[in-house]
Amino acid sequence: MDNIRKVVLVAMYNFHGWYKNPRILITFALSFILCFLLTNKVLQFADDFHTTMQLVEAFVWTFSDSNSILLSSLLLVLLFADIPFLNAGVPFYLVRINRNIWLLGQTLYIILATSVYLAFILGATMLLCENNAFVGNIWSETAAILGYSAAGQATGLSVTVKTLEMSTPYACMGTIFVLMLLYTLLIAFLMLVFNLLKGQIWSVAGVFIFSLYGFLLNPQLIKTLFNWPDQLMYKANVIVGWLSPLNQATYGMHNFGYDLLPRIWQSCAIFAVLLLLSYGIAFYAIRTYNFHFIGTED
Repeated sequence: MDNIRKVVLVAMYNFHGWYKNPRILITFALSFILCFLLTNKVLQFADDFHTTMQLVEAFVWTFSDSNSILLSSLLLVLLFADIPFLNAGVPFYLVRINRNIWLLGQTLYIILATSVYLAFILGATMLLCENNAFVGNIWSETAAILGYSAAGQATGLSVTVKTLEMSTPYACMGTIFVLMLLYTLLIAFLMLVFNLLKGQIWSVAGVFIFSLYGFLLNPQLIKTLFNWPDQLMYKANVIVGWLSPLNQATYGMHNFGYDLLPRIWQSCAIFAVLLLLSYGIAFYAIRTYNFHFIGTED
């Protein structure tokens, strides 16, 4: 129990650094602006057709797209820019606890901070559409038009018939939230691992390279590289669905019973393995990590 208390204290100490921290304020301000820009298309569509929305639909249709997930995850570079959080109190903690407990505290902080960040994004999208939304757990008329009509398909939003017919708004929202959480946690742990092994520059560069890999690995690119005809696009979808963590975090890139894409539980299992592997590398790296503390805080 004493070790658990120490882990929680380390995590809570990191949260104390949020107070009046301009970097944290900028991160959440930019995330709200991002939500406003991404959900504007959905809100404008509902306004044009004079229809209402379900409260979480803006989140569902916005963040079931891989590009939206990618943009929101990149803001974590700001949130975790100082990873592994070597502030003024760390030397005093390291005198009283071992490195492994300190690393567990950082891990708990990463999980909680990422969850708070995604909860803020969810809350922001709900806030933006609350004036024209209802809370019932059924798809709205706006969703029906987006999914079934040519007008909805022309918007480019990720509204699919299989989502409307095989899920409910809150269940779909929960699944998308979990997939985004696992992907953003992987981003954060990659930052931690690269920082412990190579330093802060590699930490940021590694995340951008990883994000660029997910952005470039898309069916259209594979079609272009291999000069595949349109009939083989299904194979391209399956390939990127399995090889790209970004696509595995995308709700629509999953098997719902009739194709070879990964199922939701399989993507979650893959993320769990990658997260455990990242933690294992960090656990090994922290044993020989040289702590450098420069200056003090007021």
